[in-house]
Amino acid sequence: MAGEAGEAVARARALAVLRVRGAAVGLALLPAAAAVVLHAESLAGRVGADWDGVRWGVTAAALVVLAVAAAIAAVITRAKPAVTPTVPVGRTSAPDLYRLVQDLAERLQVPAPGAIELTPDCDSWLEPAEGPASARPEPVLVIGSPFLWWMRVAELRALLAPVVAGTAPAADPEISAARRFLRGLDAAAGVAAGGRSVLLKPARAVLGGTVRLLLRGCRVHAGEMERAVAAACSERAQAVDYGLRIVAQEQVGLAYAGWDRLLTRVALPAWRMGRWPARLDAGVVAALTELSRRDRLAEGFESRLGERPACDLLEEPGTVDEAISLLAARLFHGGPARPGAGWAPVSWARYPEEVVERIWREEAARLARVLAEEGADAVAPRRPPVPGRGSGVLVGEGGGTTLGRLVERLAAGGAEEAAARLEGEALRAAAAVPAAVCELMPARTGRELLAEHVVAAVCCAVLDTAGGVAGLDWLDGPALLVGGVRRTSELAGPVARLVDHADPAPLRDLTAAWGVRADAPLDLG
Repeated sequence: MAGEAGEAVARARALAVLRVRGAAVGLALLPAAAAVVLHAESLAGRVGADWDGVRWGVTAAALVVLAVAAAIAAVITRAKPAVTPTVPVGRTSAPDLYRLVQDLAERLQVPAPGAIELTPDCDSWLEPAEGPASARPEPVLVIGSPFLWWMRVAELRALLAPVVAGTAPAADPEISAARRFLRGLDAAAGVAAGGRSVLLKPARAVLGGTVRLLLRGCRVHAGEMERAVAAACSERAQAVDYGLRIVAQEQVGLAYAGWDRLLTRVALPAWRMGRWPARLDAGVVAALTELSRRDRLAEGFESRLGERPACDLLEEPGTVDEAISLLAARLFHGGPARPGAGWAPVSWARYPEEVVERIWREEAARLARVLAEEGADAVAPRRPPVPGRGSGVLVGEGGGTTLGRLVERLAAGGAEEAAARLEGEALRAAAAVPAAVCELMPARTGRELLAEHVVAAVCCAVLDTAGGVAGLDWLDGPALLVGGVRRTSELAGPVARLVDHADPAPLRDLTAAWGVRADAPLDLG
């Protein structure tokens, strides 16, 4: 049968891992065995009284070794390995999905996964779910949610075939026992590395040294075991939808690209201001559809959208998408586990108004404040502040901060100091909040921050004086619409000339062409 040879290799490697465990147990019992022999010889009269010191010394050492070994074994057995948080999907909420997986397992002639869970990532795997000691562990099938929303039903089945095939080796007693032992070692290593108690430092050192020694002894066998398992699963899955799997793998690459763009360009700006898009998976479909329209290499992908999407296998895809979106915010940004004050969901329909426009207003106000603080005497006489409208040297004749004054200040040599101030504020803000679980974007330089803030100020001026509208580009994030046309990209060159070369002419010409009134006060919220 397909995959049997690979499973035999994996089983042999698993036995090698278990032999390492057995050798460790044997070494721990060796002093006790020596003590038993000495006591037996003494009772038989074959060892004289001059051996009493040795006998009781070995006995004491054996008791110490047994106590330490028992403690280490307890930590390895009870330590909980790190598990990626997921969204469980019950049978009643996705009967069609469970039926697809069950049929796939029957075609592969392997046990069906015990449950299905979703992860906000472009990956799929089997997660061990340990039951009672007498029960055999059942793997849980974890599916990347972008796959479920973007892929068609047949593509998802083909993609999952090698993963589901992994239930066969997972049910093997030797492979399962070896994996449990290795997971226990990994978890125990985390226990040894954690904690700050000085009193427990020696115990953690002994635990860490023992665990590292065992891991070194298992490393080669464990790697070969998992490679053999992967080869066996791949070979077994060739009998199911092999040709379609090639197409599905192409969709995996596309999904990675679209998911990354959606998270970094669209979700991250919202997360940073305390809002989380509640339909990320629906958004990735829109992003990938847009990508297929723009990318000449993706021609033909849009025709797939007429086929049944895999998310139709869920009874309530919208509810599941919302749960996954909240989990994504927690995993990738470190947000709270549930909505609350300062952490609210936002729909895609409200995203331009509640996220994009608010970001622009806040960044324009920050730029005005930084420029006003750095050089109040260098341009124009200071005017009294107007609440909500700006203050200082940037205030125009109308009583509020104007785009014209901002541009004049930067053209007069304020860009260098403004960039430094913005970078300093960004660093202080980052240090004041807990670190994100996964940093999606590298830190921006002062020049990049300054250019971003100037773009925000221009966008506010377009919204306030030229009839512009805030919009959303699925691949690039916040978008400025002027006359129904996206214009954000047109700002990059003129803003760079202003920030890098103190040349305001290109930006003035562009905004004038859009009908922007540079002397009108900006609404800075």
